Formats: sequence, structure tokens, C-alpha cells
Amino acid sequence: MSRRFFAALCVTGFFAILSSTMSKSPVLAPFAESVGTPEYLMGFVASASTIPGLIASLPAGSLSDRLGRTRIIICAGVVFATAPFLYVLVTTPYQLIMVRFYHGFATAILVPVANAAIVDMYPKSKGQRVSTFSSSTAVGRAIAPTLGGYILLVTISDYHELYIVVGIFGILALTSALGLRGKKESYEAPVAREEVPRSAVREGIEVALNRGIVATSLVEAAQYYTYGAFEFYVVLYAQSLGIDLFQIGIVLAAEIATFVIGKPIMGGLSDKIGRRKPIILGLLVGAVSMFAAQFVTSFYQLVMISIVYGLGFSLVTSSTPPLVSELTRKELYGVSMGFLGTIMDVGQVLGPIVTGFILAAGYGYSGSFTSLGLLLFLTALIFFGVHHRRA
Repeated sequence: MSRRFFAALCVTGFFAILSSTMSKSPVLAPFAESVGTPEYLMGFVASASTIPGLIASLPAGSLSDRLGRTRIIICAGVVFATAPFLYVLVTTPYQLIMVRFYHGFATAILVPVANAAIVDMYPKSKGQRVSTFSSSTAVGRAIAPTLGGYILLVTISDYHELYIVVGIFGILALTSALGLRGKKESYEAPVAREEVPRSAVREGIEVALNRGIVATSLVEAAQYYTYGAFEFYVVLYAQSLGIDLFQIGIVLAAEIATFVIGKPIMGGLSDKIGRRKPIILGLLVGAVSMFAAQFVTSFYQLVMISIVYGLGFSLVTSSTPPLVSELTRKELYGVSMGFLGTIMDVGQVLGPIVTGFILAAGYGYSGSFTSLGLLLFLTALIFFGVHHRRA
């Protein structure tokens, strides 16, 4: 039964992230233009779906500690299944922002609660399992832009037809989530009912006062800060080198393929040798790749940078959720994963914005990539210092 549960969870993650990614890549920008979105609102359209991660991940994790993981995952599935069809009704920029905001709750809820469910059920192999689940979502994320672009091509940019397909994938995600219900008792750890239930605020404070969890969450934020910035600006950097869009797609695909292949392997490694060493090594590998990116002059060199960065990313993100689970009590797995997800989203939101300011200030791609490398390097030092004192 546990194998069926994990398989169903991975299928849910695959269809969910395939659906949510296809709703924005590559369709969101041209769709926003088609409803008359002015330039000053484009950034709000792009970031609206990320904001729910800042406000929903922690409460969702806390609720899952009380109500059970399955119920909360199904709630996320309902959003995945309903939000895409709302795009068909959009006629103004503000409506689009509201739909994107609603859609963002789906991923904000699903990922931390799914991770909490996995560490509940697979305590001895949680690193590998969390990484495998993440890879299943990464496959969906990798397929989405190409599939979405193809649909736009064959439908002559019929945005409504594309969002109907997005909705079908969202329904498949909900269907898979509903299949988890029969396996509830096999993976959910009972919460001590004899204790007086504490508020989510008190639980959040307890987690936030744990220096180890905070340090690990800052690692996640720094990693996703660089990921968001690199994924966006490497496209413009590659174009400045004369690399065409098809080859740029290969560069991005190489990064995602490294995630998909590398994360389960690195997760298994962290189960054997511990979480801290892979995290520090991954941060340093990522830092080196960012420092080196500014010296790239060809397509093949950029592919190598993408692969190396993906390796570092895999080392870090395959170990951070399991480490957080090991630094907290079992009753707080959900809220801890929610805290991790919230801090991660802060980093992912800030990365492209701050890097854009660095570019605008005249420091160019050299200064931008150097800033990303320095952030990862300094994060490795801080993480080592905090956990070295705890050891």
C-alpha cells in the first residue's frame, strides 16, 4: 500500500506542476498583452501566483498536522482543477492578476504538505523519496513549456483552448489526489490528542525560533533566489552571445534534466552520509558555476554551466526538507515544511527582482552572476557556522 501511495503522490505532483507551469510558460506574457495589460502591471501578473506561497504554505502545513495530509492535498487539487478554467473568463488585467493569485495557492499548499506526508511515511528513506517526488514534478515542469508552445502553434495562439488543456491536467491532478484517501491511516502519524491544540501562530513561533531550521530555510531561499534569477536572465545573456532560442531551450532543459536525474541520487546519498555535507557541497558547486557563467562565450559552455548548477541545486534541495524534518518534532512536520516553503518563496520572488536592479545599475551580467555566486558562498559559510555549533 505504501508503494501505491507514493506512486499516486508522484502522479499528482506530475500533473499538478505540468498544469501550473503550462498556465504561465510560454503563454502568460502574450495572454496578458492580449487583454491589454500595461507594462507597469506585467510584473504583478508574473508574481501574483508566487505571493500565496508567502502566506499559505505555513498555515497549510499546520492544518495538515491536525486534519491530515490527504485532506489538504485534495484541497490543493481542487484549486489545480478549477483555476485554469477561470482564465477563459478573463477580459481585463486585474481579473488576470486575481486568477493568477488564486492559482498560486495550489502549489503553495501541495508541495510542503506532500513533503510532510513523505517524511511521515518513509523515515528511513525520506531524502530519496522527497527527491523522487520533486523529480516527478520537475518532469512536468520540463514538459510544460514545449507542450504549451506546441498547442499555441497548432491552435494559432488560441489561449482559451490552451487553458482548457491546462484544466484537463489539473483535473487529472485532483483525480490522483482523491486516490490517496484510502491510504490515510498508513502514512499519517497521529497527533497527540490528549494535548490541548495549540494555535498555528504558536507552532510557527516554535519553528521560527529553531536556529537549525531557520538556517536550513535560508539555504533553500538562497538556492531558489539564484534559481529564479539564473533561469530568467540566462535567456537574455545567451541571446547577447548570439545563441538562438532553440539552443537556449536546450540550455534550460539541461538544467531541469540534471534535477530530474540527480535529485533522487543525491537524496539517497544524503540518507547515507547525512544532510549537512551535501548541502554545503551543493552551495559551493552552485557558487562556482555562477562565478564561471560570466566567462561563457559559447552554447556548449553554457550547457555545461547549466548542468553544473543543476548538480549543485540537486545536492542542496534533496537534503533540505529531510534535514528540517530531523530538526523538529514529529507533530510539527507540516508546519516546519510550510515554514521552509514560505522562506523559499521569499527567495524565489526576490531573485529576479534584485538581479534586475543590479543589471539596471550598470553592473551588467558580470556583476549579476558574481552577486549570485557570492550569495551561495556566503550562505554555505553561515550554514556551516550554525550547524557546526549545533554538532
